[in-house]
Amino acid sequence: MKELVVISGKGGTGKTTVVGAFVALASNKVIADCDVDAADLHLILRPRVEKTIGYEGSELAVIDQDLCTGCGACVRACRFGAVSEREGRYTVDPLSCEGCGACAHACPVGAIELKPRLSGWIHVSSTPYGTLVHGELRPGEETSGKLVTQVKMRARELARLEGAKLLLIDGSPGIGCPVIASLSGAHCGLVVTEPSMSALHDLVRVVEVARHFRARVLLIINKADLSPELTTRIEGYAKKEGLPVLGRIPYDEGVIRAQVAGRTVVEDGDGPAARALRELWGRLAAELEIR
Repeated sequence: MKELVVISGKGGTGKTTVVGAFVALASNKVIADCDVDAADLHLILRPRVEKTIGYEGSELAVIDQDLCTGCGACVRACRFGAVSEREGRYTVDPLSCEGCGACAHACPVGAIELKPRLSGWIHVSSTPYGTLVHGELRPGEETSGKLVTQVKMRARELARLEGAKLLLIDGSPGIGCPVIASLSGAHCGLVVTEPSMSALHDLVRVVEVARHFRARVLLIINKADLSPELTTRIEGYAKKEGLPVLGRIPYDEGVIRAQVAGRTVVEDGDGPAARALRELWGRLAAELEIR
């Protein structure tokens, strides 16, 4: 089984649009949406949730009121203002608590305990295109990398059970923990970029991250005709770094119409972007040897 992660150095390059098209074109695959902070692949895949698993990725300080002596050591120890006192009773604000454990360490009578709390969910869904595993992080939670790892582990398990030849992963933008977790163990990192200075800058960073994890790096330039000069610069960088450029996708308002309709680009018509994506999938399938 090949594991393909589609990533981008910055948000808004069209990464999920590309993944949605490849999902519709690929066969014998399992899909994973690892952008758990702002998942949106499900908007065009029309999933039906079959199973939901709670995810406990962080901890919450809990004060035992029977043991608490009201000394206030916890308030002084907390740097996030999460512990407060009212009428002699000390409580923890769950939205402010970072689960660092400083209050529990400072409590002289052991009245504070760190307990796991619900940080999000993992959904296993059926779609017209196959099984989709996607995560949902609760607002304010900061353990997105851990949740991505859990999503990938479950997707890999289901891919093995189904005998899939491809695990197709929609990664997060940027180079942070979710991207690192998405790339870990992947065979190939497909970077979707666009002709802008910010995209070129972030492309360099995400390529370095992908190479650190020994993933083969491939490149697609989306909306390439908006700035031919910058597209040429990106291709020059790719040539210098030995990165294969699979091709260009032209700007096409048909992409917007497909998204509004909740459909993938290749299903919603035969515009310039849809034709380019079909050609790109053929090249990518040959590169991955999954024909």
